[in-house]
Amino acid sequence: MGVKGLQYFIETCCPEACVMVDLREMARQHVNNGHQNGGSTIPTLVVDGMACLRQWYSCQAWVYGGQWKEFMHCLEEFVAAFSSAGIRLVFFFDGVVEEGKRAEWVKRRLRVNKDVARVFQYLKSHAQQPNRELFCLPSGLATFSRFALKSLGQETWCSVREADYEIANFAVRHNCMGILGQDTDFIIFDSVPYLSVSQLRLDTMTTVLFSRDKLCHALRLQKAELPLLACLLGNDVVPEQRMQRLRRDALATYRRKHPQSPPQGEKIYAAADFIRSNQLSIVGNQGVSPVSFSDREALEKAIQYYLLPGQQPLWEIPNTSPPRSVCVMEGYLSPAILQAAREKHMRSECFMEYNVLYDGVVECSNTLEDMEDTELTPQAIVFQPSRERIYGILLPTHPDNGEHAPNVKEWFVFPGNPLKEPRVVSPMPLNHSGVKPDLKVLWFGKDPEATCLRIATFWAVFELDEFSVEQGRMDGSLLAVLCLVTYMAIQVRHLSLEDIDAYLSQAICVRYKSHAELLHTRVSHVEPRAVQLGSLFVRGLTHLLGANSTCGCPFPMEQLMPWNTFDGLLFHSKYLLAHSGRSQETLLEGNDSWVSLFRSLRELVLGACSRRGRMIQSRPRTTKPAKNNCNPFIQCRHKKGEHVNDGEQWRGRGAPSGRRDPPPQHNQARGSRPQACEHGRQRSRHPDRQRYHLAPRWQNPHPDYP
Repeated sequence: MGVKGLQYFIETCCPEACVMVDLREMARQHVNNGHQNGGSTIPTLVVDGMACLRQWYSCQAWVYGGQWKEFMHCLEEFVAAFSSAGIRLVFFFDGVVEEGKRAEWVKRRLRVNKDVARVFQYLKSHAQQPNRELFCLPSGLATFSRFALKSLGQETWCSVREADYEIANFAVRHNCMGILGQDTDFIIFDSVPYLSVSQLRLDTMTTVLFSRDKLCHALRLQKAELPLLACLLGNDVVPEQRMQRLRRDALATYRRKHPQSPPQGEKIYAAADFIRSNQLSIVGNQGVSPVSFSDREALEKAIQYYLLPGQQPLWEIPNTSPPRSVCVMEGYLSPAILQAAREKHMRSECFMEYNVLYDGVVECSNTLEDMEDTELTPQAIVFQPSRERIYGILLPTHPDNGEHAPNVKEWFVFPGNPLKEPRVVSPMPLNHSGVKPDLKVLWFGKDPEATCLRIATFWAVFELDEFSVEQGRMDGSLLAVLCLVTYMAIQVRHLSLEDIDAYLSQAICVRYKSHAELLHTRVSHVEPRAVQLGSLFVRGLTHLLGANSTCGCPFPMEQLMPWNTFDGLLFHSKYLLAHSGRSQETLLEGNDSWVSLFRSLRELVLGACSRRGRMIQSRPRTTKPAKNNCNPFIQCRHKKGEHVNDGEQWRGRGAPSGRRDPPPQHNQARGSRPQACEHGRQRSRHPDRQRYHLAPRWQNPHPDYP
């Protein structure tokens, strides 16, 4: 969320509200005040995880699917900096999209779709990673960040309502020293100080505090009037266009009263003036109100969002208590299961099941997918069969009471989906038996039979039951890769033998490389198809998480994390090598034991595909870099002698930089330098059909998909 235009106003028109602070000094003062007031003496910052993602992902390579080991190192540095300053961190992440904000969510997703299209246009024209103007977060970053922080021992929460509200409420209840984020809603809430993550410098432990008191002084408003200001300006609760008439009238009145006032910031000054002049008529019964009944109702409802427990509005507004979380599947499942799902969700220990059981809604944000590529299946459709079976474990497929089986509404972003309404998906029973696995046994069972049931159910989700015998024989991370690559090979018709080799070889090599070694990875150019395949794999890992948590975690969650299974640049280099016809020995960097493991995995994948009538063909795609392509880490403006570092702003604000700038030479000891091909890329096209209008070959059998 955020208040339209308020951040810009504070920084440009109200600089006195932007106070540079030393976090160590703030912590010391917080401890002293705690001693004096008899409260908590532990200086704690509540961190808005979603607002920090762009700062945390300071890896220079981003288009390939994610540099996950390097990302983990960035998180470790972030946490260590605060720990050395004696500051405790508590992280919050969005766990739901409230239906009242669905329209805004859709609007943002469609806007990002345009950015994704521009990324692929750039890749096709330049064969290199775009600069930060087109930066897109790697798929699944928010999901995996929760598990990453928990693995670092950090207290991490996932919200069951709007995360901003839960953050502000937690900070007040626990007497925290501040909220670290980048969202002007935190200056509207009557909560603890709001600190900027975009202005954070880890080397000096300083940042900017946005002062609520000084903003109120500049606008001549009371703190209790700030929620009304936010609603008049527009936020996710009240769309900007909803109050356009009121703002226009307020601006006209303000200009008549202040004809010499500069135009900068006048919209916010006018809204504040309107509030001071009309606060009684907005909700009062006396006189003629300039606010219509419907507008007043919308404002009153939106103001409630900013009221924390125990806080009262400036005016009499009914029903100020926040809405209770209602479980839409309450009639189908036991209270013990529902309570366990809620607790696991809040503790960031699961993925997907809470949203299915409580809201009946699952969403997935944007993925780097090329809308012009008619061969590769969108990730939403590739993994839909596995989601249907996950829903079939969580929900009844044939209710005992004779009612219709509950459905799940999916808001998944993929090329061609206009997001005008959700896709309604029905739970599907598992094929390995006619009996639905008992959730109580899967989640709470402690005997060996329960362990066996968890394993068998997990593999049944992906219809790869024969791999259950490999559990215990093979490392869990490799087993996860085996599952995912085999599933994708079966589902994606145009996945080739070279693609399989690239996936498997990188999964083996990444296990033995540190984040520092991976920084030395180089690619001759960027292939758009490989970019999409990298994102497809990472989205697949989120489905493994969903299946694993639904089945009672037959795998430790850590084994399914991308920093143990995937590196985007490494995969891209293997992809170019595989499609250039390089040998298995070259793909595995001359390591005999790696080659042996690769051949074993490859045999398992191809064997499972063959048993299902899916014969994986060799289809090498010869590729050639575009002219003037640049080093993927240093973006060139194609002017003589001018190069631009593509590092994230946060890095420049204090994150150690030595590890980010790998030497230009390749690590020859590994022997994995990819070579440019001599021939142009040959791609199979299907001009006889248009994607999403005539039935493509990969079309999902369910008619509700385009």
